[in-house]
Amino acid sequence: MAGSYIKVDYRGEKGLTKALNSLLKQGHNLSPVLGKIGAYLHDNTQQRFVDMQAPDGSPWEPLSSTTLDMKAAKGARLDRILSDVGTLADTLHYQISSDTLSLGSNEVYAAMHQFGGITGERSWIPGVEIPAREFLGMAPFEKDEVEAIVGDYLIRGLP
Repeated sequence: MAGSYIKVDYRGEKGLTKALNSLLKQGHNLSPVLGKIGAYLHDNTQQRFVDMQAPDGSPWEPLSSTTLDMKAAKGARLDRILSDVGTLADTLHYQISSDTLSLGSNEVYAAMHQFGGITGERSWIPGVEIPAREFLGMAPFEKDEVEAIVGDYLIRGLP
């Protein structure tokens, strides 16, 4: 048999057997619970742009004087990091496929801000080191909430 499975063969209490079978059935369709987790993590990730902090709660690196000068020239807010016009935060989305949840942005520069790096030759400011400003990930309190969401989902499957 391909994939993974659980087989329960219990020949006693009918209620226990029914409950275990309900849990197994509930675990076969993870789309509803992954959707709820995706929405929760999406909202929290967008909040990081407001709070200007990484999932672990540490503040993002301040903007360089070069970036501040560029933002000032465009009339953009100088007090916001990674929020020139809000495009990056607005492009966050999650996707569910079978038993997988993915959350991220399709903007090419998202990886540069998440992991940091050196800007390319075609950049507005080529050859400049951009510090990592992590916005994707899960905080400890988010992991606890995700566990609670999964627990609630499974419990709802009990008879």
